Amino acid sequence: MSVELQAETHEVFNQVLPLDGANLYRVDLPLQEWTRRFGAGWAHDRLDAYGALAGGELMAAGFLANENKPVFKSHDRYGHRIDLVEFHPSYHQLMSAAIEHGLPSAPWTEPRDGAQVARAGLSYLHSQAEAGSGCPLTMTYASVPALQLQPDVARIWLSKILSTQYDPRNLPIEQKTGATIGMAMTEKQGGTDVRANTTRAYPVGTPGPGQAYELVGHKWFCSAPMCDAFLTLAQTDKGLTCFLLPRHRPDGTRNEFYIQRLKNKLGNWSNASSEVEYRGAFAWMVGEEGRGVPTIIEMVSLTRFDCMIGSSALMRQALTQAAHHCAHRKVGGKLLADQPLMQNVLADLALESEAALALTLRMGKALDNPNDAQEQKFARLVTAIGKYWICKRAPAMINEAQECLGGAGYVEDTILPRLYREAPVNSIWEGSGNVQCLDVLRALSKEQGVLDALFHELGDGHGDARLKAHIAKVHSAFKDTDHIQYRARQLTEDVAVGLQAKLLLEAGNATVSDGFIASRLGDGGRVYGTLPRGVDAEALVARSSPHFA
Repeated sequence: MSVELQAETHEVFNQVLPLDGANLYRVDLPLQEWTRRFGAGWAHDRLDAYGALAGGELMAAGFLANENKPVFKSHDRYGHRIDLVEFHPSYHQLMSAAIEHGLPSAPWTEPRDGAQVARAGLSYLHSQAEAGSGCPLTMTYASVPALQLQPDVARIWLSKILSTQYDPRNLPIEQKTGATIGMAMTEKQGGTDVRANTTRAYPVGTPGPGQAYELVGHKWFCSAPMCDAFLTLAQTDKGLTCFLLPRHRPDGTRNEFYIQRLKNKLGNWSNASSEVEYRGAFAWMVGEEGRGVPTIIEMVSLTRFDCMIGSSALMRQALTQAAHHCAHRKVGGKLLADQPLMQNVLADLALESEAALALTLRMGKALDNPNDAQEQKFARLVTAIGKYWICKRAPAMINEAQECLGGAGYVEDTILPRLYREAPVNSIWEGSGNVQCLDVLRALSKEQGVLDALFHELGDGHGDARLKAHIAKVHSAFKDTDHIQYRARQLTEDVAVGLQAKLLLEAGNATVSDGFIASRLGDGGRVYGTLPRGVDAEALVARSSPHFA
């Protein structure tokens, strides 16, 4: 008996409802609670509006921007050198939305209690839609304190940097309605060791801060080469010094800034990263001559903060995708989210995500209090601790979220492969893991009061014996200075987890704090999904799942 060929071979069923258009703020109860807790409750409507934008049109733009990578154009059709990078319109859409909503500017133009926390929340939402555009947004935001060290240069640039108009045109600064700032620090021979830089700066006339120089040399990594100017480092007779190098000279002609090629990166595809040469490029000295690292650290500390935000955001979007999938997908006739082992995995991911967010926004609170010595010492230390720990946790956490979707989580139709490719950049950019851990030791050993600020923050365990014992262990570890560099990662991890536990405990949600402390300070396993018995996994999953809202 023959079988007649059919156009339809099977019925499509047991598929997950699309998340397209979800308001990323409304489906994220932890974000709502932690922004309120750290003083940004007033920004609820702003965050709500951006959550709708991020989960809707910006999410769609993120896919397009990654499918259409930036293209380097060295010459025009007539043979003239132009050094331009062309972006897909979706990238400009992402940049325009972020700048119009004040992501690079709001804490500086609207300073108030919770301003840095609110801005971190907005960036957290934006990075879930597309993290690559975050690079120039971060550097523009972070450039402000460094430029304020040089008021004469700041007078030319700050009004355009703080503008809420996105202007991608390649024009002199005087003709722009808004400006973005990039950064170029590392060179081939040194990498993180910027003191090995060989780029030289030569005074055009009178030397000194705010004066004109010409730079000759190269940069192995120049982030976002279509920005309007770049904070960069070069050697003078007094040592490594910071400069602001514009794309155009003061007379309006193009600067001697040459893009060699774009980097072919693992991820971060929508953003252009490049190798450049300075062939007598015009630049202004920023800050004290020979003090380039301390000057540019004013920028780097904030870009490291944004690495915390970015990694937390990637983890949250991975959790959102995994929890949503499991809430609608059945295996063996039962929803995945109702099955005990999957609940263990999802609950563990939820704890990791919320702990990262809590520490990140606590850092934002510290930045909101620049005149509080205790808060500034806390910020000095936690910039490195949080940057190390949260960025380290992101890749494995996102990979676990992919597993929740099975094979579907490995294909580009979902956002998860992009999140996974993106995750390592935050642990590498602005100083990789060892750099951060050594910076922790440097801050604790050389900066008076930082260690006291840490233990003031950690407290006495807040009534939890496990946290109290952990804090005592950290105390002992810092008293033992033998082989302390060798142990720097373990020390940093112990401090990070202690701070996260303390924050969750203080917040008063016993389900979250008990689950975190039991697994991170108790008998948890070595991979996600190994929470000990007694943790309310079902409640944790419900708290962080999109279907909760």
